[in-house]
Amino acid sequence: MEEMEEELKCPVCGSFYREPIILPCSHNLCQACARNILVQTPDSESPQSRRASGSAVSDYDYLDLDKMSLYSEADSGYGSYGGFASAPTTPCQKSPNGVRVFPPAAPPPPAALAPPPPPRNACLTCPQCHRSLVLDERGLRGFPRNRLLEGVIDRYQQGRAAALRCQLCEKAPKEAAVMCEQCDVFYCDPCRLRCHPPRGPLAKHRLVPPAQGRVSRRLSPRKISTCTDHELENHSMYCVQCKSPVCYQCLEEGKHSSHEVKALGAMWKLHKSQLSQALNGLSDRAKEAKEFLVQLRNMVQQIQENSVEFEACLVAQCDALIDALNRRKAQLLSRVNKEHEHKLKVVRDQISHCTVKLRQTTGLMEYCLEVIKENDPSGFLQISDALIRRVHLTEDQWGKGTLTPRMTTDFDLNLDNAPLLQSIHQLDFVQMKVPAPPILQLEECCTHNNSATLSWKQPPLSTVQVEGYILELDDGNGGQFREVYVGKETMCTVDGLHFNSTYSARVKAFNKSGVSPYSKTLVLQTSEDTQSEEQTLPFPVPLERSQLRRMSPFSSTLNLQPSFSGRSYFELRSSAHQLSLHSSLQSLNSAGCNFDTQGSPYSQLVDIKKMVAVAWFSFDPASAHADIIFSNDNLTVTCNSYDDRVVLGKTGFSKGLHYWELSIDRYDNHPDPAFGVARIDVLKDAMLGKDDKAWAMYVDNNRSWFMHNNSHTNRTEGGITKGATVGVLLDLTRRTLTFSINEDQQGPVAFENLEGLFFPAVSLNRNVQVTLHTGLPVPEFYASRSAMP
Repeated sequence: MEEMEEELKCPVCGSFYREPIILPCSHNLCQACARNILVQTPDSESPQSRRASGSAVSDYDYLDLDKMSLYSEADSGYGSYGGFASAPTTPCQKSPNGVRVFPPAAPPPPAALAPPPPPRNACLTCPQCHRSLVLDERGLRGFPRNRLLEGVIDRYQQGRAAALRCQLCEKAPKEAAVMCEQCDVFYCDPCRLRCHPPRGPLAKHRLVPPAQGRVSRRLSPRKISTCTDHELENHSMYCVQCKSPVCYQCLEEGKHSSHEVKALGAMWKLHKSQLSQALNGLSDRAKEAKEFLVQLRNMVQQIQENSVEFEACLVAQCDALIDALNRRKAQLLSRVNKEHEHKLKVVRDQISHCTVKLRQTTGLMEYCLEVIKENDPSGFLQISDALIRRVHLTEDQWGKGTLTPRMTTDFDLNLDNAPLLQSIHQLDFVQMKVPAPPILQLEECCTHNNSATLSWKQPPLSTVQVEGYILELDDGNGGQFREVYVGKETMCTVDGLHFNSTYSARVKAFNKSGVSPYSKTLVLQTSEDTQSEEQTLPFPVPLERSQLRRMSPFSSTLNLQPSFSGRSYFELRSSAHQLSLHSSLQSLNSAGCNFDTQGSPYSQLVDIKKMVAVAWFSFDPASAHADIIFSNDNLTVTCNSYDDRVVLGKTGFSKGLHYWELSIDRYDNHPDPAFGVARIDVLKDAMLGKDDKAWAMYVDNNRSWFMHNNSHTNRTEGGITKGATVGVLLDLTRRTLTFSINEDQQGPVAFENLEGLFFPAVSLNRNVQVTLHTGLPVPEFYASRSAMP
């Protein structure tokens, strides 16, 4: 509960809120503090008058520094309005929180000497977000009272109060154990047994803990929140557009008469549910942060232990070099201590930073939980939106990299005691460790025709120096590995490989101390050479692969280049011993191509359905919107937002024929998810097809439309429900995109003249969950149409 205290204190006075009011920016202020920081402005200088004169200034914009002088030139505190440029500014004082508070204005000059004052407005600047507000004729009474916050503060202060004493002890009162609600008396255990026995008429009295009894005794009934515009009316509805509770008079004659309204109780429950769901995610982050702090503290202990061990080894080696080494020993120990202190400083700084953030997060969580306990719907709805935004913002702050150590516990140093005595002045630390195995960057590895490009890197946090790398490939037929590249580069393209062959690749690093272990083995499939006279096999390739005619060893010609054009895209498939990289597709000739396999079981005229090179892929978390939720090895997605969010597939297509399906696992409240293809830089926070980077079909429970660049076409009857299947067929040979629902084509061909690189794409909100199915044959309706002359 202590972490929550900062949430309950006014940013101006630094004390617990007294009669707090809610500003339109959702922050709170004591009513007295708000009165202290009011600034009087001429009517001609108010944001409203400037809007009337044509200036585009919002009620929440910063006030014009030249005209209003709200900010001090010497610091970032708040200054007072000095009228015009020649008028002196009013001195101000700083509150305990560093916010400037305005003292009462100086008495006006005599009426005979003073010119008639211009009309003035009251202006208030929020001390937390610095947004400026102009008060209307009601002044501070126009801001709603935050009674819910008052209740939380009351409970918090009573929970921290001193223990209650027995009221019947004659000499030194003991601590009270219970309170009788009927007698309204606090008893210790001896006095309760003596004066309030549990028998007779007293047996029906209700005994409660002292703290609960104090609350029931001291708390007065909570006032029902009333409308700020009609003070005699209670809130009865919730305005969706203004996001505030309203009374029935506001709906009949006020500014909310034309707005959408909903029942107060229903919106209260909905917002409580949203806040609870947001707290679940934040709670997981807080749990991870606590575990991370334990890890960091263990790292401190490990660094200290490693430091002691390293220093002992260093001292033993230096002592063995007699007097000449003693002078050098102090210098080397100094370096080790500096490294030690540096590591400790980095880890301790991270501990300090993470502790502060965790404390703030815990305080916010406890405050939100206390808010959820409140039974005042209108009071809750006044602050729920702001709390939900704060919870989401705090959760985002625990993003990637926040819970990752910034320092290793190892000391990658070792002392070489082999040099001769005459070289003692050149004695220094040297790297004596073998490099760690390199890591293949799978997203950068690819094959194109009969060449393969591989990319690798050193493991993160590795400080061991690497002098070069050795890349090895087998012969494409399961034979021995041979070196194809030795050098310092971390990217290599190998040309002259066999078509339609499977190669295994691996890489290792080396330095003066030795050679590292090999990386994981990567399996690559080269493309079929449909134009050559060599034997080629249609996909899928059988397990017992035919013997290729070209048996000469592959060429090891290298083409080093920083980037590659015309890249093919692949999907990774993992097994127990190796990672397999499969080509997603290859260009196909028109339907009915005759493959000459010279008597093999594949020697036949195949239709388009048998010619397709199927591709396996999943959704890509790296490029998806942050609100997308992944499961089932990234094959199933949903969303935690009510707005549409976009997720792309990992595989991009630039040619060939491709078909995949999406099954509808959940479909609530009749949303309209969208399915299709998109460029890699498509908008991720809008429905698919809203921009010119996506081609999609969006569908509800009754009908569907095609959409590209926010243009809607071809309305078609027939929608989706839970359990339905949506198919997407991308034919880049014919440059068309077609959709189906439950294996029946939905509408005409959706889009034509498609060129370039396309990624499978879906947009959905929290009411929809879909599962991706890939590696599928072409559906019957398209295969039969393609077979027609």
